[in-house]
Amino acid sequence: MKLKIHKKDRVMVVSGKDRGKIGEVIRVDPAKMRALVSKVNMVVKHKKPRGAAEPGGIHRMEAPIAVSNIMLMCPKCEKPMRPKVDRLATGEIIRLCRKCGEAIL
Repeated sequence: MKLKIHKKDRVMVVSGKDRGKIGEVIRVDPAKMRALVSKVNMVVKHKKPRGAAEPGGIHRMEAPIAVSNIMLMCPKCEKPMRPKVDRLATGEIIRLCRKCGEAIL
């Protein structure tokens, strides 16, 4: 399934423990319908040391979040929205804000 959320998009969490937080999409996994968002869904990972280069300890990192729990933010009106997909005359597919009509690149 093709997702309407891409890498480097600004998104808002609409459901779950981090509701209301805004972050940038780092990575998208369409097969699992999950996205990794910066500073959202932080988890604690206990790691063993891997030589002098990588010390062990307790590390905080982001965990993937379900795509259904995030909404794309419009760059112009700064509101979360579901994008409208449209095709230009050249055949290129773009996403549009349903509220203000701004193209999301």
